[in-house]
Amino acid sequence: MDQADTTRKEELAALTAMVREFAADNIAPIVADLDESERFPAEIYAQLGELGLLGITVPEEDGGVGGCVADYVTVMEELAYGYASVADQCGLVELVSSLLVKHGTSEQKARYLPGLLAGTQRCSYALTEADAGSDLGGLKTNAHRDGSDWILNGEKIFIHNAPIADFAMVLALTDPEKRTHGGMTMFLVPVDTPGVERAYHEHKMGQRASQVGGFVFTDVRLPADAVLGAEGAGFAAVMSVLEKGRLGIGALANGISHAALDTATEHAKTRRQFKKPIGAFQTIAFTLADMATDYRAARLLLDAGAELLDTGQDAGTACSMAKLFASEAAIRNTGKAVQILGGSGYIRGVVAERLYRDARITTIYEGTSEVQRLIISRSLLGRL
Repeated sequence: MDQADTTRKEELAALTAMVREFAADNIAPIVADLDESERFPAEIYAQLGELGLLGITVPEEDGGVGGCVADYVTVMEELAYGYASVADQCGLVELVSSLLVKHGTSEQKARYLPGLLAGTQRCSYALTEADAGSDLGGLKTNAHRDGSDWILNGEKIFIHNAPIADFAMVLALTDPEKRTHGGMTMFLVPVDTPGVERAYHEHKMGQRASQVGGFVFTDVRLPADAVLGAEGAGFAAVMSVLEKGRLGIGALANGISHAALDTATEHAKTRRQFKKPIGAFQTIAFTLADMATDYRAARLLLDAGAELLDTGQDAGTACSMAKLFASEAAIRNTGKAVQILGGSGYIRGVVAERLYRDARITTIYEGTSEVQRLIISRSLLGRL
């Protein structure tokens, strides 16, 4: 191992330790309250901003710390170990800030990036619609020109931060004939713009402190400089951050998986039945062994995907593999943790019960498991 590799390992170890300590000191004490109240912990995000953990890959020249994807994966996993809703917000800021860096004008960056990175400005990433989930080709939200302005109409559902966002990145159809082939445009929309309505606030099974809701856009007039990137380049912009987004959710899932493993291991050491710790029974011990293997295998897949992205290589299949395996492993591990805890694992307020709920969405958002399998299989078979 050369000096550069040694230094990089030390940097990642220091980052891991710093985020782990932050989560233990600042997130863990309020998790139960956040899960119960569904409160948006603004104070936590401001602290993350002060530490430079929001939008960690944003270059220094754009106001960030210039981290790499491997750093992002580490931050997401450690935050999710503390509480997945906090990691979820970090992931959202990473995607939106990455899009601004890649496609924004200097004026757009100056307007939105400082608040995003400081954790004081709240964003939404508004893609999903009733007929456009895994298939964005079904998009119906549309925008048409009116002089130099744009008029935006449509409805978005299941949008993170919709109930509390200051602005939203909104994907809209601008050429119905082209659709995903140059017919979609991304708009930056301040939520206080006339015609923008927060439609509702969802109450979710898990990750309950992640605010999710909808938007309705009714004849929303937007200036020409609300377009992010080029007209018609919205779908390509979405695709440009898709792989990083999948690694982020995979890392979030793995943080949940790690927390489930630790919770189950501690219970196996301290819970006694038949005059011995239950971990002394092979069926429990072997279950923990399987959990540890799932967690470690997922991390190796995540690291492999991050290295490909950081070195500019084709990472699509690797990121799909990492997201697929890590999210499904999280569901396996949280289920096993509940089983090891027995009846107590089924009680609200017990860590294993919350982890079980928090894990469930990870095989759905940022590309379902079925979509990941489709991508992976096509890399093997092509389009038959």
